[in-house]
Amino acid sequence: MALVDPAVFDDKEVAMVYIAGRLSESKRVEQTLSDHAIDYAVDIEPFENRVLGILRVEYEGVGFYVLSGQADFCRRLLRQAGLVEGLVEIDL
Repeated sequence: MALVDPAVFDDKEVAMVYIAGRLSESKRVEQTLSDHAIDYAVDIEPFENRVLGILRVEYEGVGFYVLSGQADFCRRLLRQAGLVEGLVEIDL
């Protein structure tokens, strides 16, 4: 269980659980989900950050998607692993 083709999730409800802005961060997310046998798909997603707390800058990151029924569990796993910066707390 691990990274799957997004087509595997066709006709299924999915939720984004994390947006990683750095390669090292995305590798940690992948490892955490894989260690717990969670199937996930990824896609490039825009996200915003602030420079000096005031200037909005848009970047592209890696969005991690799981089946909606597993979303809360996955968020807890990622939080426990210390991955909180890109955690998506609500289903979009």
